[in-house]
Amino acid sequence: MRLFSWNVNGVRAVSKKGFLDWFSLESPDVLCLQETKAHPEQVEATLKLPKEYFAFWNNPDRRGYAGVAVFTKIKPVFVEKDFPSGKLDTEGRSLVLYFKDFTIINVYFPNGGASPERLEYKLKFYDKFLKFVDNMENRNIIICGDVNTAHKEIDLARPKQNKMISGFLPIEREWLDKVISRGYVDTFRHFNEEGEKYTWWDYKTKARERNVGWRIDYFFATQQMIPRVKNAFILPEVMGSDHCPIGIELNSEIMDKRNK
Repeated sequence: MRLFSWNVNGVRAVSKKGFLDWFSLESPDVLCLQETKAHPEQVEATLKLPKEYFAFWNNPDRRGYAGVAVFTKIKPVFVEKDFPSGKLDTEGRSLVLYFKDFTIINVYFPNGGASPERLEYKLKFYDKFLKFVDNMENRNIIICGDVNTAHKEIDLARPKQNKMISGFLPIEREWLDKVISRGYVDTFRHFNEEGEKYTWWDYKTKARERNVGWRIDYFFATQQMIPRVKNAFILPEVMGSDHCPIGIELNSEIMDKRNK
């Protein structure tokens, strides 16, 4: 059973670059998208509700901005748009899908690079989100999405040059330390300790051609879930966005397809 996550940087744009062909070929059990930049009524029917999938979208009122979506072959028991954040998440940044045996949380965390105010918003969002997952009763949790922060020096090509840049600030990295300390496992690092494995490259500098990237997209799983995680991977060869897809494989018994 395969779960994928991808910041598509505009689902309408990526759909013109072979996205639906890739989606059909991979046929993941669950696909979580971030930065969709489109409401479902703005996309073609085959993307709004792909065949054989249940589709869930969350978008802000602002058009062409943020947004997340999840396509799943297994019907969830319950779905929440946004997590309880005290009205902090007003930008359509999260979807929480409760299945029979576990929970998937798809999140597009804010980017803090635009201004000090946006950095402050990002840090508040981080803390509110961590408080939310800390209080979840069922500890079979998978969190995926664009976290907008590289955790360790191994997770970006030029750590020394970026220590004072949002996305690698000590205060942002410390939050990821908190996530790990709470019992969440970075699934990719659980299976792979190699460097030069990235998920985002800057368009303007053509950084992808030189693999000067950042690993800022993650699948986290609670310790209870780790025995069920068979593999975690990055797909840098898949084009169409400034990010690439990431994924994990689970033991199939994690989900009861009879829930359909």
